[in-house]
Amino acid sequence: MSTSEHNALGVAPLPTLNPSDWGLPSDAEIGELLSLRAPSRSPQAAGHGTTPSFYFLASGFSGLAGHAPGLQVPGQAALPWSPQAHGVTPPFDVNLVRRDFPVLREHVNGKPLIWLDNAATTHKPQSVIDRIAHFYAHENSNIHRAAHALAARATDAYEGAREKVRGFLNARSVNEVVFVRGTTEAINLVAKSWGEAKLREGDEVIVSHLEHHANIVPWQQLCARTGAKLRVIPVDDDGQVLLDEYAKLLGPRTKIVSFTQVSNALGTVTPAKQMVAMAHSAGAKVLVDGAQSVSHLRTDVADLDCDWFVFSGHKVFAPTGIGVLYGKEALLNETPPWQGGGNMIKDVTFEHTQYHDAPGRFEAGTGNIADAVGLGAAIDYVQQLGIDAIGAYEHQLLVYATGLLQDVPGLKLIGTAPDKAAVLSFTLRGYQTEEVGRALNEAGIAVRSGHHCAQPILRRFGLEATVRPSLAFYNTCAEIDTLVSVLHRLAGQRSVLR
Repeated sequence: MSTSEHNALGVAPLPTLNPSDWGLPSDAEIGELLSLRAPSRSPQAAGHGTTPSFYFLASGFSGLAGHAPGLQVPGQAALPWSPQAHGVTPPFDVNLVRRDFPVLREHVNGKPLIWLDNAATTHKPQSVIDRIAHFYAHENSNIHRAAHALAARATDAYEGAREKVRGFLNARSVNEVVFVRGTTEAINLVAKSWGEAKLREGDEVIVSHLEHHANIVPWQQLCARTGAKLRVIPVDDDGQVLLDEYAKLLGPRTKIVSFTQVSNALGTVTPAKQMVAMAHSAGAKVLVDGAQSVSHLRTDVADLDCDWFVFSGHKVFAPTGIGVLYGKEALLNETPPWQGGGNMIKDVTFEHTQYHDAPGRFEAGTGNIADAVGLGAAIDYVQQLGIDAIGAYEHQLLVYATGLLQDVPGLKLIGTAPDKAAVLSFTLRGYQTEEVGRALNEAGIAVRSGHHCAQPILRRFGLEATVRPSLAFYNTCAEIDTLVSVLHRLAGQRSVLR
């Protein structure tokens, strides 16, 4: 996005966040929308029966007049929505934002691409693409070890990106920011370096039932090597962590707790700060998996007080192959290096090697320099829009989508926790998840279908797979309408066949 466009958009967050500022319906307007789609729904019935009850819809069943933007009411044209007509100036215009993402102009099967697979990977704004191209055209060099001009440029760009990550996470020092390939590598680094140095037979590692395989398998491997035991925090039928049960698991044998801040399969937002404090009270270290949270929620590692925080760049509009391990500086410096090689040493003889302090001690060899610079550019983009504005916009999209999906016959939402990020997971009666995914693809809609590398939590609900639309700030109500329209058609087809 150009500077002039940003100035025109006025991307700085407003003092008060209001859904209408983004051209989205309020919760009350969504209630009216739902009453139009399902006249039998009432305030009294909303929380009972088989239909899930969502806290963020509870205030919406008020019968207020008005329709949501883009809603195709039977027998009527879709109603346009103009923020300007309602006397509001949006903090960012989603239509202008969408112009920053070249891939959103793609067509699939003759239809405009609707990208609802953001939990798997997010798309890249032109500014990120341009920054990487500029690096290779003007700055390409190895870093830290040469006296020539391009080495200086590349080092400045790389270390500048580290400072952007530090600010994005509110880390205390750039020495707490380690560049890795992604969340998976970051978790493995902690398990195979700190974990192997500290854990012994009889010690315990705690994870939650919500975890991605990347936050299960490394700990299983560690337990197999050390004789430690893996313990699992259960969740309730809404997909919320059971804190009382978590408290029972904590004890003197607990050495590390590792859990996700946002479930990639259900969208559940965990009470991370409380869980960190509970673990620390038992003397345990804590790793927070932020892969699904960094693009939706403000991250403050100082406030969380976690010992490690990990995320992948490609989840936050940056390139693949780059990610971050945040760790408290003293903890990183007392942890043995995971890999050995150039760049992470102070001095090497055949008898002894002296290692750098963090972050260098964990960045052996030539790193992914260009994509680290691309991550810095992505953080610039997100910061310019404002993570709070992004979160508020996505919340309204989630509310809008949740309400409409509830009215698709035979559709069951999986994961109905009171606090959710912009991830929806569902099954559709009469269909395998891959059938739904193929039908949506024919309409140009990209969703994920399968187990989402989170088989234990899906099996907790008696499932092997779900369909998972996941939202980002460049998605729109009109795109959700298209999704819901296809699902209604599918539901109707199987109903006729019966």
